[in-house]
Amino acid sequence: MSLDFDSARLNNPYLTAEHEEWRSQIRRFVDREIMPYAAEWDEAGKIPDELWPKAAAVGILGLGYPEAFGGISEGIDVWHGNIMTEELSRPGVGGIFPSLLVHNIGLPPVANFARDEIRQEVVPAVLSGEKRISLGITEPSGGSDVASLQTTARREGDYYIVNGSKTFISGGMHANWTSTAVRTGGDGPEGVSMLLIPMDLDGVSRTALDRKQGWWCSDTATIYFDNVKVPAENLIGKEGEGFRVIMNNFNSERMGMIVQMEAYSRICLEEAVNWAQERKTFGKRLADHQVIRHKIAEMKQHINACQAMIIHCSREIEAGGVNAGDLAMLKVQCSQTMEFCAREASQILGGASYLRDNRVERIYREVRVQAIGGGSEEIMRDLASRQYRV
Repeated sequence: MSLDFDSARLNNPYLTAEHEEWRSQIRRFVDREIMPYAAEWDEAGKIPDELWPKAAAVGILGLGYPEAFGGISEGIDVWHGNIMTEELSRPGVGGIFPSLLVHNIGLPPVANFARDEIRQEVVPAVLSGEKRISLGITEPSGGSDVASLQTTARREGDYYIVNGSKTFISGGMHANWTSTAVRTGGDGPEGVSMLLIPMDLDGVSRTALDRKQGWWCSDTATIYFDNVKVPAENLIGKEGEGFRVIMNNFNSERMGMIVQMEAYSRICLEEAVNWAQERKTFGKRLADHQVIRHKIAEMKQHINACQAMIIHCSREIEAGGVNAGDLAMLKVQCSQTMEFCAREASQILGGASYLRDNRVERIYREVRVQAIGGGSEEIMRDLASRQYRV
């Protein structure tokens, strides 16, 4: 049996016929609407606007959100999200996620903590693909140290006056709203709040960050707030409880990145196996050289470990909660596996992997952002050590 994207997946006893039908539905969409154009979008640095309503029509944007807001929640579990992430990874274009699915980090704070009037205005518009939302946490002065953020929001009557900036904001250039972490109080996490800031308010400006190693087709922005007058009713949750809102979001973001990295690792494995079976050197196939077979076996070894832990953590999530330390370590495991598989696939493909319009070349570009984004490997290890009370 040849190893490819599907056959290299470990058996998951928790998947049902309904899950597999969902996979087929998403795969048909990806094969029709994304796969033929993904490399072109990557080179152009932009995904066409019409992809959002198309993705909404097949349930991609609304997966897991309340049906009252236009989402799909009945019978939906963590496996549906994992499957969707796997299938959207198949083109090997990392920028698709931080553009098409950035609402999955920007919208949950609104859907879970905002006033009902705000939810009614924002959530259906985003889930239909009509409008977009981003998440504004990272600042030029710091990344993972959320508790030290410096963007301020000063209450004046019925408004907050916001000053500061956010950077590396995925989807920020085309977002209609940004769920923004601001400092409303003193130092530390107790002084942090969350505000939903419309991007068309006076005093908001944006600069595109378009000279990136990867994520070429995603839009990434630095956003500036200069005395921006935000209605107080746009407060997400309670004042001073923004850190809780932010932390509530991190596990789902990391789980999405984890599944994505494992899928990218399997793509590298598939490309390596296909090349090794076709390419001939010294009178025989690459696959007939022991050193190449060992590389492929070691790639599969690392991938199996990731998959087994993904199944475990997903099961824990379904049961009501997952140990944050386990999830942090899994993110490290998957980022290291992705880097290893991208490297080994590149070695097997040789010069062919150095050419553009090649899934291995594209995935290699995405290694660093996956290892850093959502919590760097160093931060994840430290988080895990504290969770395990080391």
